[in-house]
Amino acid sequence: MLERFIDPKADLPGSWQELGEGAPTLIALAHLCAVAMTREKPLDIELSPEARAILVAARDRGVIEVKGMNQAFEAPERFLAVQIELDEQRTLTFRNREFPEITIRFFNGFRQLCQTGLVMHHLYRDFSLTQAGYELARTIDREEVESLLAQGMEFGADI
Repeated sequence: MLERFIDPKADLPGSWQELGEGAPTLIALAHLCAVAMTREKPLDIELSPEARAILVAARDRGVIEVKGMNQAFEAPERFLAVQIELDEQRTLTFRNREFPEITIRFFNGFRQLCQTGLVMHHLYRDFSLTQAGYELARTIDREEVESLLAQGMEFGADI
């Protein structure tokens, strides 16, 4: 089943329902994570500022989801976006209806984290930092990415 999502010669993905849930993209991210897990150590590449911001946002709890809102009215609101649990009651979502490129830049940063082995896939849309991800995240100065973190939308308890 995985082959049909990652083999460019394979048929289109299974069902309309799978497409509506972002399955091909989630499977591709899970595949990147799986390949990275086979390496002895994470790839050593320069991470984008957005990837570094995701690491900082996730460094306490490490829980990351990739979510779309397939019932939203406007297309940019339906895009898959990176969502980070800040604590048990608050999340930070990198989705921007007015400037969709922001959503895409953070999504690409997340893809880099999967590819380098700093994030691992668990189930469906659930991801987390790896041990190497936690370690690197704790070395990044929050001030370095503060303006990027401000581009996220925070939801939860004290909002």
